[in-house]
Amino acid sequence: MSPTASQQSGDLARACGDALTAGGALALAHPGFVARDGQRELAQRIAAAIEDRAVLVAEAGTGTGKTFAYLVPALLAGGRVLLSTGTRNLQDQLFSRDLPQVLDALGVRASIALLKGRSNYVCRHYLRRNLSEGRFARREDIAQLGRIERYAAISTSGDRSAMVGVAEDAPVWSMATSTRENCLGQECQDWGECFVVRARQAAQRADVVVVNHHLFCADLALRDEGIADLLPTTDVLVFDEAHQIADVATQFFGTTVSTRALVELARDLLRAGLSDARDAADWASLTGAVEQSIRELRLAAGPPARLNAAAALARDTLPAAIEGCERQLVAALRVCDGAANRGPELDRCAVRTAEIVARLRAWRAAACAPAARESGAPTGTPGSESIASAAPDQADGVAWADVHASGLTLHWTPLSVAGPFRRHMDERPRAWVFVSATLALAGGFGHFVDAIGAQGAREFVWQSPFDFGHQALLWIPQGIGQPSAPGFADRAFEAIWPLLRANRGRAFVLCTTLRMVEQFAQRIRAAIESTPNESLELLVQGQSSRAELLERFRELGAPVLVGSASFWEGVDVPGRQLSLVVIDKLPFAPPDDPVLAARIAAARRAGKEPFRALQLPVAAMTLKQGAGRLLRSESDRGLLVVCDERLVQRSYGRELLASLPPFAFTRSFDEALSFVDAGA
Repeated sequence: MSPTASQQSGDLARACGDALTAGGALALAHPGFVARDGQRELAQRIAAAIEDRAVLVAEAGTGTGKTFAYLVPALLAGGRVLLSTGTRNLQDQLFSRDLPQVLDALGVRASIALLKGRSNYVCRHYLRRNLSEGRFARREDIAQLGRIERYAAISTSGDRSAMVGVAEDAPVWSMATSTRENCLGQECQDWGECFVVRARQAAQRADVVVVNHHLFCADLALRDEGIADLLPTTDVLVFDEAHQIADVATQFFGTTVSTRALVELARDLLRAGLSDARDAADWASLTGAVEQSIRELRLAAGPPARLNAAAALARDTLPAAIEGCERQLVAALRVCDGAANRGPELDRCAVRTAEIVARLRAWRAAACAPAARESGAPTGTPGSESIASAAPDQADGVAWADVHASGLTLHWTPLSVAGPFRRHMDERPRAWVFVSATLALAGGFGHFVDAIGAQGAREFVWQSPFDFGHQALLWIPQGIGQPSAPGFADRAFEAIWPLLRANRGRAFVLCTTLRMVEQFAQRIRAAIESTPNESLELLVQGQSSRAELLERFRELGAPVLVGSASFWEGVDVPGRQLSLVVIDKLPFAPPDDPVLAARIAAARRAGKEPFRALQLPVAAMTLKQGAGRLLRSESDRGLLVVCDERLVQRSYGRELLASLPPFAFTRSFDEALSFVDAGA
């Protein structure tokens, strides 16, 4: 992308302002364009950050038009640009709609590329292998794999989201894609036609690359390990939906070992052994022993729970089961080493096995480290090799276990990702732009800035241009009691049921836990069934995929959707169809969550007040995300209900209210009902 006249003159900010006025380039290209002061000012601040190669953190309320606000300066600046989003849906929208529109309006010539994680692309090798082996868990898998094969034969991208006929979240995709662990790399016979390789090559050549936060953070983590870069080095980095970036980064700078990954390894090892080195071992017995150790590991983990390391190791047989699984993997690794160079898949399995053994040992070392330090005993567990040097520093992270119905995952999670982010920000001068509708707590960015190591960043807030005082009403029911009190779900349901009926559905009921999803769904379903001629139609998270539920919600006459985390953000239903949003309670994370508990302890050691430093800012961002589902355009109108009196009874409630858009406010049920009736 060549420098433009605006860049050469050094007046990028003025050019951005001109492009976003009522008579500017965007308005001329798009008759429906609405010039907004906040959008223009945000674009100019981003332009200044690009020119100064600075870090900028900005909150732009719903309706500001932040997408055009960052695309205009990024494209007019003339350098290489990386755009990172929180969701694949927004990633596709940017690449397919927004970027082409703005490029065309500005008259800028630039090559653009879309890049996703490898699991989003068909792998010809594993698709062909699984079709030939004919081992299918479900009858429909073979038909769906056949459709994927026909799609791969004619597709230029291999992107699963572009395929019609097989849902993006269908289980069969695991048989048609690869992972970083099992990819054969240049040894694969399909390397020259690999969709992932083609997408990465296009990204390396492009002026503008659109990725998501998961891929960006994976790239940072791999760079820290000295592995070749996935993404090109660019002059400008823009993070939309930036409130998600710290949590996503935490996943990639930590490590995990799951029983699911172990089962996949055992199955791949059996297949590769029989294919590449049948005479080297009794592969069925070898991998059977590994699978038996995995079953014993899951049984030893006990009932579902999220456990810190001490609680996990206190489950009677779990430590021995982890060591037993490790021993079986080491035995398998010795056999793989003895059959080295017999075949690429077997060699890849050997590498995967070694990595998992190292992670298991590191997890055990990190889990045992606190007790060992207190007692003065050596780090490690009886009978293990010397593994202290392989363990992550317990002071920097927390070892914990997630036991769920289908398996077990052992995690080591860093307490902070500020260090890695700061290091990458400092390695070369370039612009880092973080923008979201929800970043600040009562106008301050301290929590976000600390989380990503962006101290000294330029900070700005632009309120939503929507008239919340007239278009929206916030109602907090009276006498509903504490969310932890017995009977809360019944009282909350009784408060909202008349509103659901008066509004003829067209409502989201957003819950903080899956348990509350079940409780609200049960009560709403029973009320619908017991009310003559009731037209409300209930949709519940888990009935089908998120995309299918949203599609049905948009089409039905009187829908009520009950859901949890995945529906609090990234959902856009403008107009009357979504005009009532109910939030069950303030979205505070449970303090006994192992990672949060460790961060609380670390904050106390640092002399901070954990509630205000950690829990309150996260709750504010989440609450704003949920409330943000209500108004999506200048003409929208709606009622927000928060069934939690702590918003008005506790001192921190004022800060949470100050973080929300300026809703009209009431405690009166009659006023809330009248507001709904007036818009019905």
